[in-house]
Amino acid sequence: MEATIKNQQGEILDYTFHAGQENARNLLIIGHGVTGNKDRPFVVALAEAVATEGLPVLRFSFSGNGGSGGDFRQSTISKEVDDLKAVLSAVDDSGYRVIYAGHSMGGAVGVLTAASDERIKFLISLAGMVNTKAFYEREFAEEIPDSGCMWEESSCPLSSIFKNDLESIKSTASKVKEIKVPLLFVHGSTDDVVPIEDTHEIFALTNEPKKLVEIPGANHVFSENGEKPMIDAVINWIGESLKG
Repeated sequence: MEATIKNQQGEILDYTFHAGQENARNLLIIGHGVTGNKDRPFVVALAEAVATEGLPVLRFSFSGNGGSGGDFRQSTISKEVDDLKAVLSAVDDSGYRVIYAGHSMGGAVGVLTAASDERIKFLISLAGMVNTKAFYEREFAEEIPDSGCMWEESSCPLSSIFKNDLESIKSTASKVKEIKVPLLFVHGSTDDVVPIEDTHEIFALTNEPKKLVEIPGANHVFSENGEKPMIDAVINWIGESLKG
């Protein structure tokens, strides 16, 4: 694996690698959601738990987020698809079969990438964003692009580039039909950022083999009592899928 990972723009993507067992054949790559980064507590907890089971893990920050290069205002689903492909290219020579787990916007990135990139062999959506245009209207309609911020976070300016990309994609549901690999959906029942109904919609369109795990009472970031059930669902599904 390349020591430094860069995207098409030459921006360095910050990542952390968890070794797992020696000579492991599979690798879990974890991508975060909007305004997040590779060091969000539940992302770290998932990575550490999976690595303890022996599976290597690479968690990274999309460009413009966390310690990665780039401008946050340029961070869109479309650009993050290219970021993920840069990560896939960096691990190409390692011989790993890749499992990708994406949270929220990172889940949308996973669906769009796996629909056209056969290097993803197993796909996991953690409260994945589906109806991107509706998400923007629901969360940011009252903000002025290039002036306001996301959820009143001054470090997360709301750009028209971000808005236009979400509106252009509109929904990832149609693309999931093109995915031919095993797919796991995990979603909390009290998610108030990406409604669980979005996962119900895309799950119905997904090819077999597929699985949906709903976590009662869990919020969008699987905090508190939602974290362990989410991690258990991922680890159990990976174990079952790799045996198949």
